[in-house]
Amino acid sequence: MPAPVVFIGHGNPMNAIEDTPFTRSLTQLSQRLEKPKAILVISAHWLSSSCEVSLHESDDALMYDMYGFPDPLYEVEYPAPNANFLYERLQGLFVGIKVRDRALDHGTWSVLKYLFKDADVPVMQFAIGSSLTMQEHFELGKKLRVLRQEGVMIIGSGNVTHSLLSINWDREGSIVAWAQEFHDFVHVALQEKRFDALINIRQHPYTSKAHPSIEHFIPLLYSAGALFEDEEAEFFYEKIEHGSLSMLSWISKRSD
Repeated sequence: MPAPVVFIGHGNPMNAIEDTPFTRSLTQLSQRLEKPKAILVISAHWLSSSCEVSLHESDDALMYDMYGFPDPLYEVEYPAPNANFLYERLQGLFVGIKVRDRALDHGTWSVLKYLFKDADVPVMQFAIGSSLTMQEHFELGKKLRVLRQEGVMIIGSGNVTHSLLSINWDREGSIVAWAQEFHDFVHVALQEKRFDALINIRQHPYTSKAHPSIEHFIPLLYSAGALFEDEEAEFFYEKIEHGSLSMLSWISKRSD
């Protein structure tokens, strides 16, 4: 069996230190996961002008790339080793790929601390190329899926909707109509494996509301691209929080 591919709506950074239905869903998912050889993460919080992967020092592994939050959030530790052994393999897949000395950003560590709490699985991040088209991002996901057959888990970390100006910090606040409609559209497209609808998401009438900038949607395309033909998305968390923030999250499973 290949290692899984996952998409996680990582949401509010405070999820890294709070006990919530979302974080409990990650803990429950962790109980189903076998330890992979390595984890490759495509995080919404790393955009680059070139094709890059990260290496980090495991004793100084975290980037606290969020501002104005309580002190305990900046005290989280996740000393995962780096997956430097993947670089040669990735060089074979992507000519000219570069390496950057870069700590893990919160799109990565805020979810891995629940999925693999012992921080004992090697981790590498794969940058989002800022000049690529949505189709090209999806195709890169398809190219990466061969790593799953070699024991590498792939995680896309973003959000199906992400509009900071629309967030109501009351976690249980009423859901705005456009967020529900956009969330439902993506949910159905994933269920039905209509990947063209995801690639062409800018044609949806509410995309500009859901994503004033598109980087939180792009990791979904990598995860969708990394599905094999006989697989589908199994949703393990489906709520919209803070009024407009879709936390839709899923893992690959074999189709019936």
